[in-house]
Parts: sequence; structure tokens; C-alpha cells
Amino acid sequence: MTAARAQVAALHRYPVKSLLGEQLAVADVTETGVAGDRALAVIDTGSGRVASAKHPRLWQRLLTLTAATDADGVRITGRGLDVHSTDPAAAETMSALLGRDVALTATPPEQAQLDRADPDAVLRDGVGAAVPLVTSTLGGAAPGTFFDFAPVHLLTTATVRAVAALHPARRADARRYRPNIVVDLPGDGFAEDDWVGRDLRIGDDLVLRVIVATPRCAVPSLAHGDLPHDPDALRVLARHHRVVPLPALGPQPCAGVYAQVLQPGRVRPGDTVEV
Repeated sequence: MTAARAQVAALHRYPVKSLLGEQLAVADVTETGVAGDRALAVIDTGSGRVASAKHPRLWQRLLTLTAATDADGVRITGRGLDVHSTDPAAAETMSALLGRDVALTATPPEQAQLDRADPDAVLRDGVGAAVPLVTSTLGGAAPGTFFDFAPVHLLTTATVRAVAALHPARRADARRYRPNIVVDLPGDGFAEDDWVGRDLRIGDDLVLRVIVATPRCAVPSLAHGDLPHDPDALRVLARHHRVVPLPALGPQPCAGVYAQVLQPGRVRPGDTVEV
């Protein structure tokens, strides 16, 4: 794929893990991802685990809140809530909304863990059902961070169109898949699959190594702000695009890819992308 055929379509950052995020006009990408991405997380004080919409029965309301970075930290809004990460009462306010006692932190707990619901079970039984969970430890990709697996997530417009073509309502929205970098690529198909093991140069400086296809959890099916609950956003992948991202996982519904940062750089929409 040549630089003339692909370019950055959009950049996204999620200042609080599992909350809605913000679209950026420019992003500085360091060894630990987009600056300010997943800078904070919500912790369930009862279990000590990181709250994640990957466990929708408990945490799907996280995706009704939006986090945006400002000069002093992070502002969190939605569902009548408007608090700042520096406000001592922020955790109490969020606890009341979420129905569980939570804390807001920038420091991952030692051996930080989160629960991920089986996506097939969620499709079968619904987002409110008690379904099998897999517990994973964070920080393997970048110690001291809240990333699940890797610091950068990419998705192409070709994949979004492929999902839309298979969706019963002929629709898809990249926001459901929470990418950092959306790459504008002609055609429709899961083009990122061919990037695994290869390097991407984006703009003048940024170099990424694509390491694995992104296995999808229940999150794409959930309501995201103004996007309604849509099980087919996940079901399309479960039926039509299962990939083995890692041998230990077996075939998973996948869309997009995870990447490591080989060379930091600043990127903007319109920058060329070359494999």
C-alpha cells in the first residue's frame, strides 16, 4: 500500500478508560500511545478492579459519559453530570450515577485487573445477563498504563464499510470500535489483517509496528452517547470476520489492529500512511 492510497481520516483520544473520548486536530504519539490517552481510570473500590464496559452488566453506563482534556486535567460530562478530575467530590458524584462505589485514579493499582465478558454470551443472553467473564491483568504493553494490550489502536474506513455492508441496517460507525487512528483507505474489506507484523509510517515521523488483530468484546454493541444499543455491530464480526489474534484465544470477532510505537511522532488528519 503506497502513501498516496491511504491517509489519516481522524484521531481520537479517550482520557478516561471506557468513557467516550474526544476527536483531535493533532496528536503527539509517544512510546505509550497518544499523549493523554487512558490517562485516568475508574476503579471499583469493592473489588479493586478497573471498571470497564467490557463487563457491560456492571459498567455499560460508563459509555454515557464523555471525558475531554483541558488545561487542568479531565472534564467528565453526561447524564446531567459535569465534574472535573481534580474535584475531590468527582468520585462520589460518579458513584451515585454508576450505582457502585468508585474511585478515579491516574495510577494503576498493582497488578491492575479488569473483567471481560464473553462476547458470544453477551450476544446470546443480552448485555444485562450474568455471563462468563475472563479476568486479565493490565500494563503488559506499557507498564504503569491502563491499556489492555497495546498503546495504539487503528481502524480503516474500508473495515467500517465492510461492517456496514454486512449489517442488516447497512450502517456502521467507527466510534463504536474506539480507535485512536482512523485510516482512510479505498474499498471495503478488513484490510488491516494484512498489516499484522508490518510497520506503518504515518506523517513525517511516526512509525508503528502492527502486532495483532483487535479482538472485539461486547463494547461495540453498547450504546455510545447518541449511538443506540446495536448488537449487530458485534454480531457482524462474530458471523463474518473471526480471526485468531493469538493462539491462546482461538477465533475471535475482530476489527482493527493493535500497534506498538517504534518511533514517536506528531500526526494530523490528512497525513499519509504507508505500509
